[in-house]
Amino acid sequence: MSDVIVGLHAVTVHITDATRARTFYRDVLGLKELAYDEKSGRLVFALPGTPTLLSMHVQGPGEGGREPGTVSGVVFFHPEPAAACREITRRGGRVTLEPTVVETAVGSFVRAVFADPDGNEFLLSNRTN
Repeated sequence: MSDVIVGLHAVTVHITDATRARTFYRDVLGLKELAYDEKSGRLVFALPGTPTLLSMHVQGPGEGGREPGTVSGVVFFHPEPAAACREITRRGGRVTLEPTVVETAVGSFVRAVFADPDGNEFLLSNRTN
């Protein structure tokens, strides 16, 4: 049987305002912008430490997929989530769940949640397993 999935190329998020999203992902999160097309409302950012891209665009009428503000479950890594959350807040971002210790059967880790201007939520964790 052949593999169905052999990697992750990109994560795509729908947004309502490309200019606002561009400022957030570039200036608040500090991601490297790879492409920006103002006319189509499309942006692409590099994710540090991985070849995976974070892409976004203004969702068109009738376009399928999750509506802006409904993304959750994408987990970003930082060795010190509390420090990262302080920096996100300092840069004008919004932390929606303060860093919290999570206990599991294999150990503990810290998890926090932040949101982009549309309300799409992203987890931030120092979990390595």
